[in-house]
Formats: sequence, structure tokens, C-alpha cells
Amino acid sequence: MNQTIQYLLELLAIPSPTGYTQEIQDYLIHTLTELGYTPIHTPKGQVIVTVKGKEDEKQRMITAHVDTLGAIVRAIKSDGRLKLDKIGGFPWNMIEGENCTIHVASQNKHITGTILIHQTSTHVYKDAGTAERTQDNMEVRLDEKTLSKQDTQQLGIEVGDFVSFDSRTTITETGFVKSRFLDDKVSAAILLNLLRTYKKDNIELPVTTHFTFSVCEEIGYGANSSISPQVVEYLAVDMGAMGDDQQTDEYTVSICVKDASGPYHYGFRQYLVSLAKQHNIPFKLDIYPYYGSDASAAMRAGADVKHALLGAGIESSHSYERTHLESIQATEQLVHIYLTNPLL
Repeated sequence: MNQTIQYLLELLAIPSPTGYTQEIQDYLIHTLTELGYTPIHTPKGQVIVTVKGKEDEKQRMITAHVDTLGAIVRAIKSDGRLKLDKIGGFPWNMIEGENCTIHVASQNKHITGTILIHQTSTHVYKDAGTAERTQDNMEVRLDEKTLSKQDTQQLGIEVGDFVSFDSRTTITETGFVKSRFLDDKVSAAILLNLLRTYKKDNIELPVTTHFTFSVCEEIGYGANSSISPQVVEYLAVDMGAMGDDQQTDEYTVSICVKDASGPYHYGFRQYLVSLAKQHNIPFKLDIYPYYGSDASAAMRAGADVKHALLGAGIESSHSYERTHLESIQATEQLVHIYLTNPLL
């Protein structure tokens, strides 16, 4: 687990809102190359490592995404503050009060700020606590002396500059991991550590497997391309959603039965359940009602594969998230057991 957590911390330290993922792609290419692999970098931005197995005629694909929620500059206001447009799905109140970074494209520099509602001061605005948080009243207060639109433009900021949110990562003594973007950098860290282990221990997989790190999942189309026609099983490793009527928790691996795209492949799901039971891996079956994955995006794109979804249980998804080391460990164990067993 130590190396998995180290990979997770490194991934969380790299800003990667969908559309602004070059740095994290470079990190993956460098890390995988150092491990002894020859990663493929697709035009779309996916990073793929193919690990040849004993069975090559029929193959597997496994994905985790490294893109995150974020924002983009929509307008510069007359007082010099910024209006935003969302990247990915989240309510505005989920990022209120968050520190952020504006990635200034024109000058290749960073400027920090804070995301606030316009009516912030309770000493001035009667509706500071009750006003609906919308695109029209949420804004970025820059950490620069700007009093006008022209002041901000002189900093080089323009419409279209990406805005990333601080991850605020911390690991507690009780084993909780708190951070933004555990969705889905926990899964990416797990795949990196498994790849490291397979190379270090010279483990031959039973099936040729394509490990794909996708960069477009948060906007819906994910890893739905670059799928080998020989792939027959597609496993998405993503977060397990928690909340009312959910079984998923922060201490087990969550196996998804159905999400907003519909049911996942029944036989594949039951195969994962049987592996978990056989190896005493704690798991929960669950439905994620407002959710889509790389695997469901592939199905919409017409991929003729059996698809499944599992992941660590993540509390407060798309907000300031939390999971526990036990859930990360259970997820890694089940993914490893699956990859080292034959096809369904």
C-alpha cells in the first residue's frame, strides 16, 4: 500500500481538469517508462500500456481516469474578478470557498485565487447565506491587485484559461484519505502500483491486458476509443458512490450493478463477486443512480465487450472527498485477483 499511496499523492499534486491534462500525461509516460514499459500516447490523450499475457487471441482492457473536475474562465468582470464555466458535473456550492489556480495560457504562468459567491460578506449582503449559487454570481477573487477588467487583462488572463481547484490532500492517523479528485486518482494509483509489481516480480498475466489511463471521463466520453478488436472484457476502475440507499462504504470495494447508463454485464459482475468471496475480499454491490464510467461510454460508442465497474468507496463525491486505506486496499486486491485469473 505504501507505493500506491505515494503514486496517489503524486497524482493529486498535478492539476488535471479535463482539457488541461498534458502535465499528468507526461507524468504517466515518464513513470511507466521508468518502470520498464513502452506506453502509447494516443492523439486523444490516452496513455496505454499493453501487457502481453499467455492468452492473446482474446484480451482485456482496464481503465482509470486521471482527468478531474475544474473550470474555465468564461468572462472577466468589470471589477477584475472572473466568471467561470464548469468542467464536469458538480453544483456550484461544492467549490465555494475553494482556493484555485488560473493557468494563464498567454504567458505560461499561474495566478492563484479563491472561488466565492459575489454576495460574500454577511455585513453587506442580506442574502449572503440564502442566495442560490449560480454561474452568474460565483466568481474568482484573484490574489493580485486588480480593480478593473483592464487590470486583470494586463496580467495575461483571458477567456478560455483553465482553472484548477486545490486538492487539499491529507491522510489522517486513523487511515482516512481526504482530498479532492480521489475520483479517480485512487484508481490510477492502484493501476500504477500493479504495473510496478508485475514488472518487479516478473509476473505473467493469463490474458493480454491493455491498461488505459483516460483523460476525458469527467465530460462523458472517456476511454471509448483505442479499444483493440480483440478485447472481450472491459473493466473500469472508478469510485464507488456513497449516500442514502447506498451500500457502498469507505472500507470495502464497491462493485457496480447499474448506473445511469443501465445495468453492467451480469456474468462479469458475478465473476467479480465470486473472486471477492473466494479470496475473502470485503465488497459491496451497489447502484449509482447519477453516474457514468469509461466502460459505459465505450458501450455507448458501440464496443462489443462485456463491461464491469468497481472502485473504492468515496464519500462526498465531486466535493471534498474522503476514503479509507482499507477501501483502497480491498479495491487493489480485487483488481489484482481479477487480472491474474482467466477470462470469464
